[in-house]
Amino acid sequence: MEQKKFAQDLVDFIYESPTAFQAVETSKKLLQKNGFRELILNEKWNVEVNGRYYVTKNSSALVAFTVNSQDVEKEGFRIVGSHSDSPTFRIKPKAEMVAEGTYLKLNTECYGGPILNTWLDRPLAIAGRVVLKGENALRPVEKMVNIKKPICIIPNVAIHMNRTVNEGYALNKQKDMLPLVGLINENLEKDNFLLKQLAKELDVELEEIIDFDLFLYEFEKGSLIGPNEEFISTGRLDNLSMAHSSLHALIHANGSKGVNVVAIFDNEEVGSSTKQGADSNMLINILERICLSLQKSREEFFSTIYSSFIISADLAHAVHPNMVDKHDPTSRPVMGKGPVIKINANQAYTSDAQSISVYKSICKEAGVNYQEFVNRSDERGGSTIGPISSTHLDIPSVDVGSPILAMHSIRELGNVEDHYNIYKTFNKFYEI
Repeated sequence: MEQKKFAQDLVDFIYESPTAFQAVETSKKLLQKNGFRELILNEKWNVEVNGRYYVTKNSSALVAFTVNSQDVEKEGFRIVGSHSDSPTFRIKPKAEMVAEGTYLKLNTECYGGPILNTWLDRPLAIAGRVVLKGENALRPVEKMVNIKKPICIIPNVAIHMNRTVNEGYALNKQKDMLPLVGLINENLEKDNFLLKQLAKELDVELEEIIDFDLFLYEFEKGSLIGPNEEFISTGRLDNLSMAHSSLHALIHANGSKGVNVVAIFDNEEVGSSTKQGADSNMLINILERICLSLQKSREEFFSTIYSSFIISADLAHAVHPNMVDKHDPTSRPVMGKGPVIKINANQAYTSDAQSISVYKSICKEAGVNYQEFVNRSDERGGSTIGPISSTHLDIPSVDVGSPILAMHSIRELGNVEDHYNIYKTFNKFYEI
């Protein structure tokens, strides 16, 4: 029951986090509820032993930490990294488009690498952030928005008009993936439709809205499914499940050494090359500020860094029951058998014998089984924040994740026991 409760909490967490912006808001509420205090990037920090803190960047990335001791030079940072974003569709400026003088559509741009056809015929909602006029031009006001209703849909073409669709059809992102909003009439005007919706949702005047970062998401909430409710069916498992498990591990760990850290980056799905992404100095700057606030010298900061370890946490591919030949012949992770250590000869993952040994030992102490993943040698796989963050933070790192099916679908499939078990390994990591 504890595992199912934790999995249902994940489903709720994801439902309240339709974009990276809401994911950070949801994470902040969870942290504040558990005694964490917010630090502001452009203000002086006062960090103390036994303190609990968090800081955000761009409202879409978050770093939380607990200070367990003063002796950080020898005990280092214990970091679990993940990311807040998922593949989706971003709404373009001047989004309204009209077809046949009747249909109102929204112009969108694909974000990341979604499985396109899974987005068809699904009720979709809209969420993100809106920027309003402020008293100072350099300090506009930011508001989160979630139009939590099925406001649009991307309809399929009938098979009668696309007879070969089941033989394979290449969807065009500009032509085929535009969401239908409604029929233009006296109640639905095409001009400024979206801005009017935002003004109504935020209870502001239309003229106050300067710009927005808005994305589509599946309106239907995820659920636990299967005869024993052993599966988690929801969007954005990749990678909010790792953010969720690492946050709870940080909150509940009884750590006594060094500094425990959760880093949730944004923009992993598009390469991480942003100020709030893993390919920035965001994390290393925050780590140095922690040391400075603890009255450590720069030399002691470097000693702390080289006493540290990072777990790069992103989901892994389970063997697909209908396509078993897609996997390596000997390394074949499945759902329900524990966290997956991800390995790649070309360094798409950071795992090596030394860091793998550390994580295997953590699993053993946590009483959790582990699995290993490598790509077929004739297939090119993906990567994650691990190798990218290593270019800024040169410390031992291992890439791990829970095994799932249908990664990058609008609705991915994970396992209840796996989610709880990887949480247990993060918790143990923070305590040993």
